Amino acid sequence: MKFSIIFLIFLIFSPLSVFASTSVVALDMDSGRVLYQNNCNEKKLIASTTKIMTAIVTIENINLNKKIIVGNEILKMYGTSIYLEVGEKIRVKDLLYGLLLRSGNDAAVVLAKNVAGSEKKFVAMMNEKAKELGMKNTVFRNPHGLDEYTKNYSTAYDMALLSSYANNNQIYKKIVSTEKYECSTKNKTYLWYNRNKLLFNYEFCTGGKNGYTPSAGKSLVSTAKKGNLSITIVSLNDNDIYTTHESLYEELFSNYKKYKIVDKKTFNIDKKLFASPVYLKKSFFYPLTEREIDKIKTFIYLENFSKNRVGNIEIFLKDEKIGSLPIFLKKEKKENFSFLKLIHNLF
Repeated sequence: MKFSIIFLIFLIFSPLSVFASTSVVALDMDSGRVLYQNNCNEKKLIASTTKIMTAIVTIENINLNKKIIVGNEILKMYGTSIYLEVGEKIRVKDLLYGLLLRSGNDAAVVLAKNVAGSEKKFVAMMNEKAKELGMKNTVFRNPHGLDEYTKNYSTAYDMALLSSYANNNQIYKKIVSTEKYECSTKNKTYLWYNRNKLLFNYEFCTGGKNGYTPSAGKSLVSTAKKGNLSITIVSLNDNDIYTTHESLYEELFSNYKKYKIVDKKTFNIDKKLFASPVYLKKSFFYPLTEREIDKIKTFIYLENFSKNRVGNIEIFLKDEKIGSLPIFLKKEKKENFSFLKLIHNLF
């Protein structure tokens, strides 16, 4: 049995500008919808945006309050640094702040060694995580992003998938949204300011990570939220990363709004079509432009999936399926008669 329900939704639209960035994508972090893209699947060097993966693998695999000892691995590092000293004892959590706020290459190799036992094993963990997240065009060769000897390749789209995943982690989210961080070891006191200038200059920015090498050019993975719309933008090999991101955010926040397409609180099926009461476990939200309003359709399919699941509600934008929710059968409440009530009913 099949029937459709059409929802009409209204918002304001203006055409998106075309940005000059070599490779850029804007992704709605909740639905995964691509809101804008230009060469988003082109493989490129990703420089220090690599450290987003380094941070996530670290957060998920070691106690952040553990104190670790800095080893000789830092002696081979060059480029941006937080200036760790061999033999220095420092918390994993503090190293993560140095990694993401100041882009410390020395912090990256210290974390890699202590999480996995060696940099090689840690890189294997990075690639396994990339595979898990569906980053099909990504290869990590090191945990820092320097590309003179080993090179990390990805795409704007793959890095947007990583950014969306990372921002579901509250620890990562807190670190990249921090403007200033101070910590101390027995050797020294550190004071770090976030190198992501968008965090200071754009009011809706919630975090991100920038990167640069001469071979990769400038890159930026950022996030921003306005109302109920959360977006991540990635631009690779972009000479004007902050202008690109701020301008694109402004256009997207102007042209898109996130609407509740299916409301679990009001969802029901006409009893003429299905007699038993049903329910949804969650609502469905999606970002739309005004031109897409009358192109949203929902179809309900009823069939026996399991003991209490009776079908699906599927949501389409034009001919593209954008979501699906399972429909469940409500369990009817059995009246619990007390002994006194039973006696009363007998007379």
